[in-house]
Amino acid sequence: MIVGLTLLAALAVGYTALCLVYYLLQERLIFVRHPLSRRYRYRFGHAFEERWITGCDGAELHGLYFPTENAVGVVLYFHGNTGTLRRWGKRAPRFTRSGHAVLMPEPRGYGKSKGRLSEKALLADALLWYDHLRSTWPEDRIVVYGRSLGSGSAVPVAAQRHPRTLVLESPFARLIDPARNYFRWLPYRLLLNYRFANDIAIRRVQCPVWIFHGERDGVVPIASALRLYASVPTNVERQMIVFPTGHHNDLARFARYHRILRKLLDDEREGRDDLAGPGAVPELR
Repeated sequence: MIVGLTLLAALAVGYTALCLVYYLLQERLIFVRHPLSRRYRYRFGHAFEERWITGCDGAELHGLYFPTENAVGVVLYFHGNTGTLRRWGKRAPRFTRSGHAVLMPEPRGYGKSKGRLSEKALLADALLWYDHLRSTWPEDRIVVYGRSLGSGSAVPVAAQRHPRTLVLESPFARLIDPARNYFRWLPYRLLLNYRFANDIAIRRVQCPVWIFHGERDGVVPIASALRLYASVPTNVERQMIVFPTGHHNDLARFARYHRILRKLLDDEREGRDDLAGPGAVPELR
């Protein structure tokens, strides 16, 4: 009896310690940041320029702008949780080839961006970057794109502004979904300082919504993306493209991803049902 109670006590202490460690280290787990010196020089095979803005708290925020000749629109691209623009900047040609300039902001603590992290600060920064674009681009020429964790910035921006289109790649309904996918036994509702409730914010979005997701995504379960899709207002044009053999980081290997992305950037409203093809989720309206 005493041995059993001792074992239970040890398990309780160990579980409590694990919860404490996660609580204290959650930012390092969620935001895999790699700072860069302000003097660092990016090297890409395509044109770019550095952009700087000041956060509401005075933080110095950095991003890269990729122009294209005779641009017909611009993409505001919020990248995922790992790596800096050294990596993500290589994705700009996906959009510039379709006649769209690209602005890629770097979140606080990533690359050359500074400032203290918080969900409130990240969302405020995202709106500042959108308004930075809005000073030179009309909103009906702005496409907001959120990749994975970047969906946590893209969705609220689209909810509070009026972009032409919202595109989400491997997004989640709430951050707790991918967290549970890794350590299911932790009480995340008590531990998480970051919510990123996309399923709530997306209810205020009034522009067309496109979601790309892999059925074999091992980071963000497809069930989470489906809940997000179901939360899109019923009066909004929406489409979810599912890749049956797609994972979290490999959707770009599918020709259909590039074909659909090019078409939606061209704003071809006719024939979108044919455009989606196999793997598209039927409307839930």
